[in-house]
Amino acid sequence: QLQLVESGGGLVQPGGSLRLSCAASHGTLDGDHVGWFRQAPGKEREGVSCISSNGGRTNYNDFAEGRFTISRDNTKKRVYLQMNSLKPDDTGVYFCASYHDPDDSCMPFEQWYDYWGQGTQVTVSS
Repeated sequence: QLQLVESGGGLVQPGGSLRLSCAASHGTLDGDHVGWFRQAPGKEREGVSCISSNGGRTNYNDFAEGRFTISRDNTKKRVYLQMNSLKPDDTGVYFCASYHDPDDSCMPFEQWYDYWGQGTQVTVSS
């Protein structure tokens, strides 16, 4: 069964950057749409961004637009989330998730996603 593993989280000062990585083990992300979600303390999980299986289409939540960039390298079986200009409100656990669908657009809603990673902690604080 496909397993997803996130990495790249950590502690960063406001205004700083992090690059999260999502890797597939015991399977492949080929043909899957991949999304990033986050959950802040005491809040519900929310969508951050998603990328279609061929990388041709992306979707961003309003708070991520212009600051975050999602990309994928199918040869390396990885999906990345580059996060710039980080704010304290970006603090939370970040999850990657995937699902397979023939449509060429990804959906930013978690109910579409079948496989989830364990998450990586991102803390933005001075």
